[in-house]
Amino acid sequence: MATFDNTAGYRRLDSWVLASIVQFGTYRFCKKFLTRELDPTGRQYDQMTQAARSGKVNIVEGSARSATSKETEMKLTDVARASLNELGSDYEDWLLQHGLIPWHKGSSEAKEVFAVWLDKPDYRDDWVYDSCAHLLNQQSKFDRWLLSDNSIVVANCMIILIRRTIKMLVGQLQSQMEVFEQSGGFREKLTQIRTEARAKIENAPSCPNCGKPMTLRTAATGKNAGKEFWGCTSYPDCKGIRSAEK
Repeated sequence: MATFDNTAGYRRLDSWVLASIVQFGTYRFCKKFLTRELDPTGRQYDQMTQAARSGKVNIVEGSARSATSKETEMKLTDVARASLNELGSDYEDWLLQHGLIPWHKGSSEAKEVFAVWLDKPDYRDDWVYDSCAHLLNQQSKFDRWLLSDNSIVVANCMIILIRRTIKMLVGQLQSQMEVFEQSGGFREKLTQIRTEARAKIENAPSCPNCGKPMTLRTAATGKNAGKEFWGCTSYPDCKGIRSAEK
């Protein structure tokens, strides 16, 4: 479950703002256009609203896990991206079922939506209050499309907003990966600390490649399978080894 707190964090991300607009817009779309006749079991309603919710809440969850595990943060960001991809496909299917294709990105209709930019947030002493006010203000910029009585207009706008959100998430993933490659996260650092502490207890030698302490490992395969050897505690970044024979 995502952590709900009074800090900025994900609230400063444009991806969170757009993903929230997509979520609320999807709820309205499903309530308005998915009639009993079109969706008698309610399955499509559930799938679309759940995908929309997943797109947003995994951004929130990923931000909450950022301090403890960059690896988990990246996984959750990727889940958000995948969920929105699924939702975008549902809106495309809606258009195709009506014998239509999405607006071309160069069309006048699409350009009008693309031309709407989000404002930078201005949060002060109450980030929950200020961020929710900011979110509703940004959402109102798309009301002319999202509140339309024409499902084709709404679906086309949603596809554009989803594409923009996914593009932002891909950029976030790249930044998160770069940070992870450089320093890892809190969980990864704790693992490294424990490994190095255990190496000291074992009176381990230093790695011939990088000089860091080594730890006893057991070969799983090959001609030395079952035999112990000294491996660098920085593995897989460093693959230095020493013989453990007395």
